[in-house]
Amino acid sequence: MLRQLPRWAWVGGGLLAFIAGMINAVGFMGFRHQAITHLTGTTTLLGAAVAEGNRGEMLHWTLAIVAFVFGAVLSGFIVQQHTLKLGRRYGVALMVESALLFAAVPLIHNGNDIGLYLASIACGLQNAMASTYSGATFRTTHLSGIFTDLGIYLGQRLRGLEVDMLRIHVCVLVAGSFLAGSAVGALAFGVLAERTLLLPAVLTGLVGLAYAIYRHRHLT
Repeated sequence: MLRQLPRWAWVGGGLLAFIAGMINAVGFMGFRHQAITHLTGTTTLLGAAVAEGNRGEMLHWTLAIVAFVFGAVLSGFIVQQHTLKLGRRYGVALMVESALLFAAVPLIHNGNDIGLYLASIACGLQNAMASTYSGATFRTTHLSGIFTDLGIYLGQRLRGLEVDMLRIHVCVLVAGSFLAGSAVGALAFGVLAERTLLLPAVLTGLVGLAYAIYRHRHLT
């Protein structure tokens, strides 16, 4: 059972979920009105485009999916492991994500789909950085699995079964942080429009830098 989670993982996981919520808010409120941080709706829209024979939309949604997967490929190349552990190259991955988001801002602001693909790469990279920690799923860009896990744990609790409460706390942390990020992103969009994406770009870079400093101090 999952017994403990290091402080840096709590802080980093919450911040990254918050950042993902902001990014997705920009996607939904932007010119395409699409999700950026996950692929369920994107895949459905691709299926609808196939059914309609709309080649332009088919290409767009396919590229959005490929971009997200490419981001996960980048994570595998940079981080190299799927388990969450201090010492991994998360700082490098987060700096790359930050650069991708900065590059996406002017493109999305001008209604260019390439900006959405860059943001999708960034989210795929973030989501794949740490898939598990001590057997617990720890992903920060979508909530279907989080709410499913939360429901399972609560159901087991109602049956009187032993449940690791820390797993429930992880679910609440990620869901709550994503919700807060979405709210902040929506509020900021009313003022900054697509330039709201600059906020998660800056935050991601700061988180990456903070992690790099933390890692250096604790491994040297």
